[in-house]
Amino acid sequence: MTSVALTIAGSDSGGGAGIQADLKTFQELGVFGTSVLTAITAQNTLGVHAVQSVDVAMVTAQIQAVLNDFPVKAIKTGMLFSSEIIEAVANELKAYSAIPLVIDPVMIAKGGASLLQNEAVIALRSHLLPVATLITPNIPEAEVLTGQRILTERDMKLTANRLLSMGASAVLLKGGHREDVPYAEDLFMSTSGEHFLMRSKRIATQHTHGTGCTFAAAATAELAKGRSLEESVVTAKNFIQLAIEDGIELGNGQGPTNHAAFRKRNQLKTGEVKLIERR
Repeated sequence: MTSVALTIAGSDSGGGAGIQADLKTFQELGVFGTSVLTAITAQNTLGVHAVQSVDVAMVTAQIQAVLNDFPVKAIKTGMLFSSEIIEAVANELKAYSAIPLVIDPVMIAKGGASLLQNEAVIALRSHLLPVATLITPNIPEAEVLTGQRILTERDMKLTANRLLSMGASAVLLKGGHREDVPYAEDLFMSTSGEHFLMRSKRIATQHTHGTGCTFAAAATAELAKGRSLEESVVTAKNFIQLAIEDGIELGNGQGPTNHAAFRKRNQLKTGEVKLIERR
């Protein structure tokens, strides 16, 4: 049976992030992708030039249309833009609590544009974090959600525990913004006691647009196929590592990653991701 995943996110007209990145990632990992559009952006590798939210009633109608018909096995949220949209999404998903929910708390685009209104951060904490199977913030996003500064590995662990205390079942805290280590290291922690770091080499490139969306989408695709949380995040880490490493260098600014890299390498080269402190 075909595995189906749903992404609830914004559109990136440049194709590197948002709904477009999610659907590409689902397809590359053998999952049929469905989507709910929350906002439209006029965006390219140079930045976000305009944002228009979708009417809340239309967001709700899209969710109902997909979930009433398709056998969705995992759901991901990305850019939700406003508190009204966040609350509507949370209300609609209450009836589907058995479906794994991955929350990518998209707040700021690579070029620096805000993609989440200030009051929406409170709604995200209150309505979505408590029902999240997995939340995948980068360091700046985790700092906003918790109010804690993150500079070291110890800070990452403290912050991940804080996010778990807010209701999420598991946290994948991406450490690419850390400046105290020469590698990229992501922390996974869950309420069931799983804990490990995923370490990979840093790649000297500016073409990293959409990495957060793609990382979370890869984990969602694997969950839709019935993989465990641990298996899903490890595959997702390898997927994004190769997507960055085999970059396609499009555009005049911060270009997209190569969503086809994982498949083209026949999933054999893992991007040299190492699991550290696993327990």
